[in-house]
Amino acid sequence: MYPMIGKTVRGIVDRPLGSCHPRYSEMVYPVNYGYVSGVIGGDGEEQDVYVLGADKPLTHFEGTVIAVYHRLNDNEDKWIVSLDGSNWSDEAILKAIRFQEQYFEGKLIRS
Repeated sequence: MYPMIGKTVRGIVDRPLGSCHPRYSEMVYPVNYGYVSGVIGGDGEEQDVYVLGADKPLTHFEGTVIAVYHRLNDNEDKWIVSLDGSNWSDEAILKAIRFQEQYFEGKLIRS
């Protein structure tokens, strides 16, 4: 059902670690956030991703999709990308994305 899990993807980081959300300046990104070039998500825009494994702001990424955060009350999923292929624990992923996903109902999909 989620064939992208385990695949290598690359894309653009448009909200680097430490940057503020474009509409909610109090929301600061603790991880790099961007999109997979050429892949359209459920909202009709390029597929959003949380990029894990970097301790500095990035402009581009290439990594492995290790999970999907399926939003139950929204029309798009968020892909979780590990830069080095590390298989982060569910708890670590949920903690890393909580800054934004706390406003949505969802579940983490691993396979």
